[in-house]
Amino acid sequence: MDQRKTPLFSGLLDHVKQNPIQFHIPGHKKGTGMNPVFRQFIGDNALSIDLINISPLDDLHHPKGIIKEAQELAADAFGADHTFFSVQGTSGAIMAMIMATCAPGDKIIVPRNVHKSVMSAIIFAGAMPIFIHPVMDEQYGISHGITVQAVERALAAHPDAAALLVINPTYYGIAGDLKQIVQTAHRYGVPVLVDEAHGVHIHFHDELPLSAMQAGADMAATSMHKLGGSLTQSSILNVREGLVDVNRVKTVLSMMTTTSTSYLLLASLDMARQHLALHGREMAEHSIRLAEQARKRINEIPRLRCLGRDILGKPATYAWDPTKLLIHVRELGVTGWEVENWLRSKYNIEVELSDLYNILCLVTAGDTEETIGILVQALQDLAVEFSHMPVAEPVKVRLPEIPEISLSPRDAFYAETEVVPLREASGRIITEFIMVYPPGIPIFLPGEVISEENISYIEENLRAGLPVQGPEDETLQTIKVVKRQAAIS
Repeated sequence: MDQRKTPLFSGLLDHVKQNPIQFHIPGHKKGTGMNPVFRQFIGDNALSIDLINISPLDDLHHPKGIIKEAQELAADAFGADHTFFSVQGTSGAIMAMIMATCAPGDKIIVPRNVHKSVMSAIIFAGAMPIFIHPVMDEQYGISHGITVQAVERALAAHPDAAALLVINPTYYGIAGDLKQIVQTAHRYGVPVLVDEAHGVHIHFHDELPLSAMQAGADMAATSMHKLGGSLTQSSILNVREGLVDVNRVKTVLSMMTTTSTSYLLLASLDMARQHLALHGREMAEHSIRLAEQARKRINEIPRLRCLGRDILGKPATYAWDPTKLLIHVRELGVTGWEVENWLRSKYNIEVELSDLYNILCLVTAGDTEETIGILVQALQDLAVEFSHMPVAEPVKVRLPEIPEISLSPRDAFYAETEVVPLREASGRIITEFIMVYPPGIPIFLPGEVISEENISYIEENLRAGLPVQGPEDETLQTIKVVKRQAAIS
């Protein structure tokens, strides 16, 4: 297909040129009916294409015109049989993948460190998760992906699984052997769903990990807005025919998508696809070059360490995205959160992520030699300012045992609950999420049985000062569990 074409954006521009008199929503009518201060800031061009699904502009729910053509161009660019635009972000696309493949009671094999949208979809679908522990990195205190061997064991134990979900690449840019994982699952007739939120660019450069479609996966929720140049909240869902019912995917997507779809978001997807298809390799090349330059200079700074190619060669670290700068700050005697705040206050630098041990900086086609230079200079100054601090203890990461699951997450989530002290909760079924970060792996999910060992694990992490996320009681003195029913006498 001619990847120079932009049917959706071009169609919007043609409509704007006609300057029709609007008696439809949005009520601001090209900005004339809104707060003038906001109108001036946003600009008339953007407001002129803030439109709805009137006939000339097609309909995302039943595309037959410019949206259909734009999605077909995207499918061609990503090597998919079908591509669907999402204005509900990658979270919406992930939920659609799961709900299109899992019925109530179905099993789905997932890594334990999945995004919360995965667990939300499992609750909505009424599915039963089968968890695989990701491989932990003792050096950086982060989780990687899952191995081919772990997938094989899970499928051998649960050959009736409705789907397998894989993260490729991880937030930190690490990927397992996705092609082998896909081939393993397909031997069992199990479709592979890929959370590709952090990998839209990898499809366009052969020095980056294989994309989901290149590896033969059945579906991939791919975040165009994160690293592909579209507007925030816009993503795509790539689908391969065979093990997946494409019509069911369409139905689920329509059920979950607003009828007031944003044409600003849709147009940005069309233009981002064109830019990636025509210039994706060049953009990735630019990002890789700048990131490698930064990595080399950061690794020359005393007591700082930036994750590099030496991470490769293990079962869960098959491939790597060098545009992710994971900078280990633990040896400076400070936390990643402290470094994030220091960079903000001293250099007006905002990082993507920080945790107890690291900060994560993303290098994209939007970066320059200047922005990289400022980051490196800031880190050099950071090392000088904290050079007097004693070196912290090496990272010790211990994973909690995966608890026994007693109820489906859906049944637990909707169950009648009661609040009990954490110390007295052993043996009860939890109805909340509890996660300590890092390493960002849930200790408990709804439906799991609370054990003494995992209560001790929570208390150990609290004593270490790690933040607990999820429960209503943020102090974790109490938690919500399934209410016990008194016998009727």
